[in-house]
Amino acid sequence: MLKFRSLNIPDVILIGSDIFYDHRGLLTEFYNYSLFKDLGINKPFLQFNHSKSKKAVLRGLHYQLIPKSQAKLIKVVTGKIYDVVVDLRKGSPFYGKWEGVYLDSNSEGIYVPEGFAHGFCTLSDETDVIYCLTEYYDPLYERGIIWNDPILNIDWPIKEPVLSPKDENLPLLKYAENNFIYKPV
Repeated sequence: MLKFRSLNIPDVILIGSDIFYDHRGLLTEFYNYSLFKDLGINKPFLQFNHSKSKKAVLRGLHYQLIPKSQAKLIKVVTGKIYDVVVDLRKGSPFYGKWEGVYLDSNSEGIYVPEGFAHGFCTLSDETDVIYCLTEYYDPLYERGIIWNDPILNIDWPIKEPVLSPKDENLPLLKYAENNFIYKPV
């Protein structure tokens, strides 16, 4: 059975599950449309991505603009990450705030709603992460924020990450294009 727990930014949700072990290994549920729908998460996941990274790789902080914005469901398959989300919804009481959690193959996954930048750094020699996305990747709408923005002041557990050339050149939050508006429930 899936278990949902909101973080300090309430729309970001950790997803846990019962784990069933036997002599073959384990089985656990990661996604159930009906249970997500009960939480008000109705958009289906359209694209599934897999990344494999070496230790100290930092991917992010990424997002896509409206109308191609993506909610994400993140699960570590092997290894360990420090996963970070940043609220980009203008007018949100949490705008510009970040939340970070450690995730590994034995822990929860995380649901990141639309309107958030997302990134993670790897803490294991080899790490595999699965991303489920509610919208297809579209490079025309892809945006990001530099990982070490001094205003965000994210407390990353690594100080000299391995970055892609694209991620090295992302803008600060104050210069990043953003069309997300907070809509209270």
